[in-house]
Amino acid sequence: MDTKSIIQPNGKAIHSYINPRRSYIELNKMFYIAEEKKKLGNDQYKAQNYQNALKLYTDAISLCPDSAAYYGNRAACYMMLLNYNSALTDARHAIRIDPGFEKAYIRVAKCCLALGDIIGTEQAVKTVAELNSQSTALSGEQSAVQKLRQLEATIQTNYDSKAYRNVVFYLDSALKMAPACLRYRLLKAECLAFLGRCDEALDIAVGVMKLDTTSADAIYVRGLCLYYTDNLDKGILHFERALTLDPDHYKSKQMRSKCKQLKEMKENGNMLFKSGRYREAHVIYTDALKIDEHNKDINSKLLYNRALVNTRIGSLREAVTDCNRVLELNSQYLKALLLRARCYNDLEKFEEAVADYETALQLEKTPEIKRLLREAKFALKKSKRKDYYKILGIGRNASDDEIKKAYRKKALVHHPDRHANSSAEERKEEELKFKEVGEAYAILSDARKKARYDSGQDIEEQEQADFDPNQMFRSFFQFNGNAGGGGRNNSFNFEF
Repeated sequence: MDTKSIIQPNGKAIHSYINPRRSYIELNKMFYIAEEKKKLGNDQYKAQNYQNALKLYTDAISLCPDSAAYYGNRAACYMMLLNYNSALTDARHAIRIDPGFEKAYIRVAKCCLALGDIIGTEQAVKTVAELNSQSTALSGEQSAVQKLRQLEATIQTNYDSKAYRNVVFYLDSALKMAPACLRYRLLKAECLAFLGRCDEALDIAVGVMKLDTTSADAIYVRGLCLYYTDNLDKGILHFERALTLDPDHYKSKQMRSKCKQLKEMKENGNMLFKSGRYREAHVIYTDALKIDEHNKDINSKLLYNRALVNTRIGSLREAVTDCNRVLELNSQYLKALLLRARCYNDLEKFEEAVADYETALQLEKTPEIKRLLREAKFALKKSKRKDYYKILGIGRNASDDEIKKAYRKKALVHHPDRHANSSAEERKEEELKFKEVGEAYAILSDARKKARYDSGQDIEEQEQADFDPNQMFRSFFQFNGNAGGGGRNNSFNFEF
């Protein structure tokens, strides 16, 4: 098809296809209408009404589609609207129409930089220098692209060493120079997911998917966020979707495999636990914990499950250690807090148990936790009293006769007369033990006091203050006979 040239006021020609149904006069009329649209567009651009300017430039292009200037103006407008892809398309189209259009190359360079295309930026900068060796229009872009190259190398080094916080830091610097680079955004989102900041990562991924619904990287990041919030089934679906879009997406292959492995091990461990095969479950949970050290959500649950297993096999200290690790990962994990409190109680670490129940009550005020806290405080109070059963070396179910025998034995061992030739320090220690033995017998041999003591009630301080261990000793052997087995009326005549 033939073309006809229309000479613009600046001396450049616009080539238009000849429409047999349109006269030369009509074509010139269209050109001048297009010029008027461009002028109005420029006015709107200067007034920062970019959407209005965009429409006017588009109208001008529809009238004269072979004007490089119109595409160049619309490219500038797109840039102000932060639509760098559309701006780049228009700038490159302008160059195809007019290969010597310097402003179009400048806009290509700026768009490529904003999009993180280092090579495209460098090529455009080089072309501008060839067209105009005196131009300084891209000196800032030339400096920025060099910094971006350095940043990319630093980012890659930190990513390879799994220093994800550093990666995020350097990516923020890169995004200041290349704000529209989806690759940088998604790499930042990936690292945020690794750091447990899944809400931020998901926002970035969703934002990218609004721009490109077929982005395998964005779908991968969404899957990563689901994986790190223990939604393994949906995570697997997203990784498979990413692989459908890009069968060679290596990260999605890795994560799909890891997801499936963790899901299977969790289910196996839970099945073994429910069937009472605790030691086998312990092995499974331990192996599962080695799969991904960054998955705090899943690992906290695996550790809690292993802590439960440890309580079943009597490894209370190991259970506490697992609960400690859970609470380091998630201080709000109520079940782990309650389990640790129970373990502390069983280990007779009552102060720690009370502290955990108090923290649990702050997280969730339920009647059950209030009851457990009361019981823990009561146990703590009891633990601070003297353990009279332990002093006499008997169990809590000891009979009256066993209590008497135990007192006789302990009293004779610790009686002061037996240690008359010991050092002053040793005599003092034995006197204290002798007194404690007497106190223990005085309480446990009295049915009323024993009942109060066993129920956790305090024994009146006055009774304990007035207690005389020597009197107790004499009375006991007077009425119960000496070591030789004398009758009830024998006087005290025991010799050491």
